[in-house]
Amino acid sequence: MTTLIDDPPVTGTASAEEAAADAEAITASVRDPDRFTPIFDRHFAAIHAYVARRLGVQAADDLAAETFLIAFRQRHRFDRRHGIARGWLFGIATNLIRRYQRDQIRGRRAVARVGPPPTDGAHDDPVAANVTAHLTSEPLSDALARVKPKDLEVLLLVAFAELTYEETAAALGIAYGTVCSRLSRARRVIRDSLGHDADSAPGPDADSAQKDL
Repeated sequence: MTTLIDDPPVTGTASAEEAAADAEAITASVRDPDRFTPIFDRHFAAIHAYVARRLGVQAADDLAAETFLIAFRQRHRFDRRHGIARGWLFGIATNLIRRYQRDQIRGRRAVARVGPPPTDGAHDDPVAANVTAHLTSEPLSDALARVKPKDLEVLLLVAFAELTYEETAAALGIAYGTVCSRLSRARRVIRDSLGHDADSAPGPDADSAQKDL
């Protein structure tokens, strides 16, 4: 798997033939909804795994399913001449992740204003644990916290979802060059935070954090 600070392969995991088959299936599904089934079969696991790494498995179960529900409803908007199916799907998932995170922030702020409900201690809130489940190792969480949100989205799509630059651009609706610049900034922050700049050697904790990814 691609690491956070290493260059990913320029070519993606999906072949040109697979990408063309995806585009054909999505286009055909506008008239024949059953033709959308292969899109779900080919890409659900990857979408679920990506959301799980971002938010935890419980959230991924719902958001991955919602990703494909939205994609199915909006399949008539997919432009096979310019669209990349994986990028399109991950773009929908990314928007859902953003919404989920905003909702959690608003919810926590509301709880902070009114105070938590009475509890016997038997039920811990799983949300906070799920949101940061994959980022608990130090100093990786601190390093990622220093990356700007837009740069972080690019970094995670490339490193976690293993999208190509073209697919990442399609997912976020940005130019190829913007993907490159955001990824470069994000990697520089990670390298500096983990001690990979020219003036310092990586510590054992930094090495361990990288191996986790």
